[in-house]
Amino acid sequence: MRFRLITWNIHKGIGGLDGKYDIRRIVRALEECRPDIVALQEVDEDAPRSHHHRQVDVLADALALPHRAYQPNVTLRRGVYGNAIISRFPLNLLKSLDLSIRFKKKRGAQIVSAAIPVPHALHQPVMLVNLHLGLIEFEQKIQLRRLLACEEVKGLAHDIPMIVAGDMNDMLGRLHRHVMEPRDFLSASDGKNTFPAFFPMRALDQIFYRGAVHLRRCFIPRSDVTRQASDHLPLVADFEVATKHGHEAAGHAHAGAKQTAEG
Repeated sequence: MRFRLITWNIHKGIGGLDGKYDIRRIVRALEECRPDIVALQEVDEDAPRSHHHRQVDVLADALALPHRAYQPNVTLRRGVYGNAIISRFPLNLLKSLDLSIRFKKKRGAQIVSAAIPVPHALHQPVMLVNLHLGLIEFEQKIQLRRLLACEEVKGLAHDIPMIVAGDMNDMLGRLHRHVMEPRDFLSASDGKNTFPAFFPMRALDQIFYRGAVHLRRCFIPRSDVTRQASDHLPLVADFEVATKHGHEAAGHAHAGAKQTAEG
């Protein structure tokens, strides 16, 4: 079973160029990509700047994706913003993990299990982590290691499908090599630049994966609407869940991931 995952820092629906709030641009950009699962960061709830919308519901309803999970991280004078996952497939929230570091802005990670339908079985659980890391490398490394050390992840066999996606704020491009690769994670995004949206120069948004899930391609959709809707571009990855009899092919699929990636 193939499925499409998008990770996107939507900047509360405020355009990076014009500074205007227009959630319809986010909807249009996502509709064009036809996602099955969307991992979002900087999602508002009840904030005046975003017309008091509960954006996770606005987006999920507009895209007809019935399953959703929201994690508020930053409290405003009125309202909050944080991370959200919306999905075509049922979600089981495993943990809302606090990644905050003292004296730094609050950060968090959502850890869910998505029930992906596969042939000859009801479904295959895929662990999905949606997160938004801090701005400084030492902070990011602490946060990723905290994620990898949490009970839900630490005891997970490395052949179980797992995807970690989000805004890593990885200005130096070293998190994969220093933190994730030693834990057997591959990079789906492979340094694709997503920030700033109007002239992308940094690969701040990334997707890592491991286990019995194969990357088919990863790309950045570039259009007028994606460049205008946020200060980040969305990052899209097509995956295929391996069935039990397909596990033997996992090594070949991993080796060929870079050759099949596009964008």
